[in-house]
Amino acid sequence: MKVGVIGAGSFGTALAQTIAQNVDEVYLYLRRKNLADSINATGINSEYYPNTKLLDNIIATTDLNDLAECKVIFLSLPSSVFRLILPDLKDVVRKDTILVTTAKGIEYPSLKTMGNIVEEYFDDGYVALSGPNFASEIALNLPTVCNIASKNEQNALIVKDVLSTKQFKVKIIDDVIGLEICGIIKNINAIANGICEGMNVNENARYGVLTKGFYDTINIIESIGGKPSTAHEYCGFGDLVLTSTSFESRNHTLGMLYGQRLIIDEKASGVVFEGKNSIMAIKDICDNNNIDSIIVNFVYDVIVNHAPPKIAFRELWENIE
Repeated sequence: MKVGVIGAGSFGTALAQTIAQNVDEVYLYLRRKNLADSINATGINSEYYPNTKLLDNIIATTDLNDLAECKVIFLSLPSSVFRLILPDLKDVVRKDTILVTTAKGIEYPSLKTMGNIVEEYFDDGYVALSGPNFASEIALNLPTVCNIASKNEQNALIVKDVLSTKQFKVKIIDDVIGLEICGIIKNINAIANGICEGMNVNENARYGVLTKGFYDTINIIESIGGKPSTAHEYCGFGDLVLTSTSFESRNHTLGMLYGQRLIIDEKASGVVFEGKNSIMAIKDICDNNNIDSIIVNFVYDVIVNHAPPKIAFRELWENIE
């Protein structure tokens, strides 16, 4: 079997390393020819994993046509550029190719998940992947677990076989909507808890905020047609806790910076914070569905309205119960 991975960033490269244990060839697509040539010559992605040797059956390419015979293609791109590749990809892939989305983001102002965008160009048989996963640990073949979901059961089973190793565990769930929304809301919870930590809010309160964020996640999922039980899965509770408490989490770091009244220039740093792009979309979803989430309101006030964190937290705490 041949499998494609679009995006040679930290997560795409880590996935390619995992998938390569199960299939004949993995085509790792990226735009920069110099990096592709370097990967093929040295077996190392020097920009993301300079100390990790990639498996020999990973082939870097800048030509989408090399993915034409791939049975499965993973889309490992930031949500901000996710849509851009799909028109060109549609002209290349076979009708039975299975697309897998890994981006935990939402398009604004359309409020479309990455799966919704895939449906504009392909059918609804895509597979969505999400879980408490740091790319750096996957690349090192450390124990990892995730959820996948699809409206096409057979597609989900094929993707599970492609991904599963002794160290990388995959659980299929029957809730595409809930899985994708969990991956979006967890970023907002991570920012909320980062803000609190940046302000030196005491631990009792911080974990109260984390618990409230979990309940708000369940409420939001259910209101838009997902299953409340999905919030209890690896893609829900597991990812929420990981992203909200780990210093490796970019959105937790973003929240800490705002809590300290420090604003990072994302364009200058090159660091992408999916949660910053998601907060306006989730706020719209809450407003459209008459959901009053004090966690969403708190993050929106600090990140979008630039409210002083202490004032925003005071209002949050007055409404928590």
